[in-house]
Amino acid sequence: MKKQKIYEGKILGLSIYTGKIEGRKVKREVIEHRGAAAILAFDEDDKVILVKQHRFPHGYVLEIPAGTLEKKEAPIKCAFRELEEETGYSAKKMSPLITYYPSIGYNAEVIHCFLASGLKKRGELQLDDDEILSVVKMNLKKVIRMIKTGEIQDSKTICAILTYASKKKLN
Repeated sequence: MKKQKIYEGKILGLSIYTGKIEGRKVKREVIEHRGAAAILAFDEDDKVILVKQHRFPHGYVLEIPAGTLEKKEAPIKCAFRELEEETGYSAKKMSPLITYYPSIGYNAEVIHCFLASGLKKRGELQLDDDEILSVVKMNLKKVIRMIKTGEIQDSKTICAILTYASKKKLN
């Protein structure tokens, strides 16, 4: 496939791919993204650690902590970094939970979800200048209820929470 870069921004790019698949001419517009790491973490009271973050153009959303991978950064390293930056907690261990493509038809982004364990409160949030968020802690059953009612619509949060709940139930 031939790639033509149309746009390159801070966190994503846009490319047009042209070529042949199974002998048929195809043209695909693809959002290029380095990927992200998302973290499902529980505090000392077994509450899910969420962030209420402003996500333009949707306004404030409730989601698990997450962030874009730096260039050549391993997803697990990003998970450790983002958890501490967005919540003030550090984790002793990150276990892979699920990896998925949020928009597989036109987006190269892959999200790596991890389960954090061995948490310790380390300090204050270390936010980027354009990050607007606060930490919210909630019972897992309430988070699942909010997913079912549509109050939580963020895909990484839905995938991580429901994967965790299904694995916990099956074991």
